[in-house]
Amino acid sequence: MPIADNGQIRLHYETSGIASGEVLVLSNSLGSSLHMWDKVVPRLESTYQIVRYDTRGHGVSSIPPAPYTIEQLGRDVLFLLDHLGIERVNVCGLSLGGMVAMWMGIHAPQRVRRMVLANTGARIGTVEMWNQRIAAAQNSGMAFLAAAILERWFTSSFRNQQPAEMEAIRSMIAATDPNGYIACCGVLRDTDLRADISAISAPALVITGTHDPATPPSNGRAIYAAVRNSKYVELDSSHLSAWERADQFADAVIAFLGGEEPGNG
Repeated sequence: MPIADNGQIRLHYETSGIASGEVLVLSNSLGSSLHMWDKVVPRLESTYQIVRYDTRGHGVSSIPPAPYTIEQLGRDVLFLLDHLGIERVNVCGLSLGGMVAMWMGIHAPQRVRRMVLANTGARIGTVEMWNQRIAAAQNSGMAFLAAAILERWFTSSFRNQQPAEMEAIRSMIAATDPNGYIACCGVLRDTDLRADISAISAPALVITGTHDPATPPSNGRAIYAAVRNSKYVELDSSHLSAWERADQFADAVIAFLGGEEPGNG
């Protein structure tokens, strides 16, 4: 199991795809692991060298003591790239991962070729909402939260049509360490990039889900308006668009990274 360890953080990662291809880093959402990308990776790795990893506090990565900051999460990616000897990448992040990608675009622009900002926002939720989520995780645990999270991540029709997939995702959420989850809730509570994202110079593709209650299309359109070299695609999905609309998601990413105009879902 590949691990990058600098004495402060142990990051679990996986690489796949074309070793000589452009690198595409995938950054996961709150409450998930690198397996949230399982449905799009087979498409993406036919063109790119894929690097996906578990955000600190998630999956098999270590759980340093809280609090965490968006800068720490962004520097974790830079550490991983240095560990792998990779200088410049495309980066695709969903939700919390999208915030990580934006931080990189703002603070490490020399490391970013193009970025995909999926189902995310420069500011996500409110302080009160995240404090309530933290209290729920502390008091009730991740297994309790998993059912409510599924309702926000997927449309009802998709949940009804894909019970086996829903069980796999529920298990992934429930397996998330509550301490890591809570620490990353703190990152989302404390991060506001709205005043900074206009500094992003890398080309960006903003992907939203029409039915996403966690990061609604208005969040994505605000990023699209602020980032000068950006494109916008809206998919018929809820929050985890890379799973619910995997083929359309992959189509949009491949077109964008290849310099084409991505089609709107």
